[in-house]
Amino acid sequence: MRTSITIEVRPTEIDVMGHVNNAKYLEYMEWSREDWYNKMKLPIDVFTEMNVGTVTVNININYRKEARQGELLTIYTESIRKGKSSYVLKHEIRNENRELVAEADVTSVTIDLKLRKSVEVPSALAKAFS
Repeated sequence: MRTSITIEVRPTEIDVMGHVNNAKYLEYMEWSREDWYNKMKLPIDVFTEMNVGTVTVNININYRKEARQGELLTIYTESIRKGKSSYVLKHEIRNENRELVAEADVTSVTIDLKLRKSVEVPSALAKAFS
């Protein structure tokens, strides 16, 4: 499933170059990822009840076009690949003209919260990849 959120670039997100600081794009993607989990009916408390946590282990991001203060950005998130204990969510950030601003593949691993070791992706999460 593909989900999206829309945000307005705030003054505190701008760097000395006058555009969005590169680290802010990761934050935007994190907000969109949280929204994706909620829309999948997998909020944090559901993971906690399963004794499962998710850990980001790799982010591959490409910056395509600058974004500036006041612009509206839409961040899209979708599931693209699942392994035994890992999975990948793809993010796209597009401006009001639908131009690609940034894109990233974010790899996460599911872990046992008590043992702090990787575990198989729970079936509730695996369904989002079928």
